[in-house]
Amino acid sequence: MNLFQAAILGAVEGLTEFLPVSSTGHLILAAHAMGLVGGEMNAFEIVIQAGALLAIVWLYRGRVGELLAGAVTPHPRGRALLLKLLVAFLPAAIVGLAAHHWIKAHLFGPGAVAIALVAGGIVILLTGRRARAAAATPRFPTIDDITIQAVLLIGLAQSLSLWPGTSRALTTILAALLLGASPVAAAEFSFLLALPTLGMATLFDLVQHYHDLTGPALGGPAPLIVGLAVSAIVAVLAIRGFLRYLTGHGLAPFGWYRIALGLVVFAFLWHHPGAAGP
Repeated sequence: MNLFQAAILGAVEGLTEFLPVSSTGHLILAAHAMGLVGGEMNAFEIVIQAGALLAIVWLYRGRVGELLAGAVTPHPRGRALLLKLLVAFLPAAIVGLAAHHWIKAHLFGPGAVAIALVAGGIVILLTGRRARAAAATPRFPTIDDITIQAVLLIGLAQSLSLWPGTSRALTTILAALLLGASPVAAAEFSFLLALPTLGMATLFDLVQHYHDLTGPALGGPAPLIVGLAVSAIVAVLAIRGFLRYLTGHGLAPFGWYRIALGLVVFAFLWHHPGAAGP
């Protein structure tokens, strides 16, 4: 892996991790396009996911401080948010642990990603009007207003994103909107839910691919540093831009984009069937 490839993959991760378009799906497509597959690529994803997490920690450092306070002291606001994040995290954690190897073996390929991209785009378009109507008069104006029952349903929706190409951001934001969260509350809860979800996934993958991460195939520490830095910077910009966009617009453009990208991948695989992957 050279520095240009590391920067491209870092930018892809930072741009797509918190948008409803699937970062994993885009990384799979980008890595296949550059011929980067195997354990080394899995290891590199650990690093650039950490960059995206750093963006959340920086942008929401006040909330993160409350979470830490709630974990070690009876801080009411921090403890309430911590409980909500844990409840929402558990469904994906249970399903992920049970099906991790099967998912890696069967769904981490361009064909499976294209199916999920198109399906997710159709879901956005079919539910967009209902989501906008719910957001117009939200039951949950802020994260603090979201109930435990609602976060459990958001967590169940998040477990669907274990299929690469579905998008963790899509499932959590759309579920929150349909349940009555305001657009900002839906997005911010999705962003904060990334902390336990991506954090634990990163640690799990680190254990699985530690030797690949420290091996020579990645080209030393320089690509790792570049990928981490680019991912963090681009994620900060993407989150700020997405929040500004979401307050005045719906998710329909992302739905059309997903469908278009999925159809392009299908067309490519039709002419190059050997590239379909698992």
